Amino acid sequence: QAVPAGSHVRLNLQTGEREARLPENEDGRSDTREERERKRLGKVDVDSNSFTSQELKKALAKMKESEKAERKVSSWLEKQRTAQGKKFRPIEQLKEEFEKLNVKMETDYEIMVKLISKFNSSASTLDEKVAALYDLEYYVHQV
Repeated sequence: QAVPAGSHVRLNLQTGEREARLPENEDGRSDTREERERKRLGKVDVDSNSFTSQELKKALAKMKESEKAERKVSSWLEKQRTAQGKKFRPIEQLKEEFEKLNVKMETDYEIMVKLISKFNSSASTLDEKVAALYDLEYYVHQV
């Protein structure tokens, strides 16, 4: 269940229930909904049908600041996405580049197939089979 922002929430370990309590004022009372709304909005008269020009200017300035912050975040996210697009390449392209460098890149599947064939081979010694099982355990654990 949703609780109001600023509430104190705890898990009672004896009963297993979650408990919530509204924060208290200096005088020991919990805020009413109207008091919390007034605090959140500042010294704006929320009951009146009209606002002063100063109140409107302040509200507009806050909206513009939050809009600028949102634009900064969205542009940063876009930069991160394009940077990631440049960092990552398809596996086929990587294999070709490694082959040019005389480095053979194997996938986990290819390595596991080799280890299984080594384990099943009658030419392998007991130590080689045990080592193959340990290596297989590592690769299977990742999967």
